[in-house]
Amino acid sequence: MARVISDACISCSACLDSCPVNAISMGDEHMVIDAGLCIDCAACEGTCPVAAISPED
Repeated sequence: MARVISDACISCSACLDSCPVNAISMGDEHMVIDAGLCIDCAACEGTCPVAAISPED
């Protein structure tokens, strides 16, 4: 299961450096996580100032 970034994302990029596999990038509207690369380590989740990152449902 991968992590996902919700529309609450403010595109601050705080999560970028926390991802050990570089699965996070800027999308059209906000930051996005590539589910194929995400290893579900949750390292990014604690770095988000608006709690926009969560486990995929």
